[in-house]
Amino acid sequence: MAKILITGDFCPIGRVSNLGKKKEYDLIYNDFFLLFKENDLNITNLECPVGDFKVPIEKVGPNLRADIDAVAILKYADFNMVTLANNHIMDYGIEGLLNTLELCKQNNIISVGAGESLTEARRFINVNIDGLKVAILNFAENEFSTTTADEVMGANPLNPIWNYYDIIEAKKQSDYVFVVVHGGHEGYQLPSPRMQDTYRFFIDAGADVIVGHHPHCYSGYELYHGKPIFYSLGNFLFDSRLGVRKDKWNEGFCVQFNLTHSEILFSIYPYKQNDDDVGLRKMNEKETEDFNCRLNVLNEIIKNRELLVQEYEKFVDSRQRSFLFFLQPYSNKYLRALFNRHLIPDIVTSTKKRMILNVVRCEAHRDVLLNLLDSK
Repeated sequence: MAKILITGDFCPIGRVSNLGKKKEYDLIYNDFFLLFKENDLNITNLECPVGDFKVPIEKVGPNLRADIDAVAILKYADFNMVTLANNHIMDYGIEGLLNTLELCKQNNIISVGAGESLTEARRFINVNIDGLKVAILNFAENEFSTTTADEVMGANPLNPIWNYYDIIEAKKQSDYVFVVVHGGHEGYQLPSPRMQDTYRFFIDAGADVIVGHHPHCYSGYELYHGKPIFYSLGNFLFDSRLGVRKDKWNEGFCVQFNLTHSEILFSIYPYKQNDDDVGLRKMNEKETEDFNCRLNVLNEIIKNRELLVQEYEKFVDSRQRSFLFFLQPYSNKYLRALFNRHLIPDIVTSTKKRMILNVVRCEAHRDVLLNLLDSK
């Protein structure tokens, strides 16, 4: 039997970083520590480059990095693989990625999902555990980290056509194919209909397990053709940059997969992370009961396409003003705050919105727009 444990987003900043510098690893992992010692392969998503970098890239959103102590934090709990296809791995450019790849290599931590070229980023990892060949593939939705050419280093992009062929090839060479995807809507606990279609398509292509992260909150899961799709595991060890939080940010779960030559079994382990107390801790009995109830609600929605679409439409409506702001000529956070509170008007005409819709929705128009916006 092969045991593989997968967690969500690992970004050891803030209080976690402080404990790492003091080598107080027991306070980081607490009563979760022994779970990591049971497995043949422990995988986490390394949500940032590792090293003392000074010059961040220009992007939308925060630039994250972790101090070199992050490697010791991983090794203490026997993490022997990291996924790097995420929206932060290129936050400090070429230097950040190269340093992270080299640190992983020096410390015998396998990395997957990013590289010095598109070919290298797309390369899957095949591990042999107890006579079973398990392929690990890693994709990320396209923000500022993904690469699209062999001349550009970065993360492996979510591109269903390329991903399809890579899954097909991995299946030829392995007994099981695990696909780890970094994508989704931050703060939203369900997949979009597009995400569900895409992840199910990966199962149809030959994947045996899909595991997602990125929204900074946990989502539900489903069995599709008997194979598990976990839409988001939530944060793993990720202290908030905004101070102590007590919300969805602090709850998540990891999944332990038990593989034999004939079946995949899995167990879910929920936890709290970095609330009033720094680090991980198991949920108590009452917390676990509440978690399971909420997880079951999410699972029921995921199984019902009509409900899933309804919930997604509610989510889109709730984000309407914040997304429409990007179409406005308003230029700073103060005007954005006023716009979101309906204190200043939407001044983009319906004709202009139709033009934008056509450019974004039509594949041919979008190709040209992306090329123009991405040109240096």
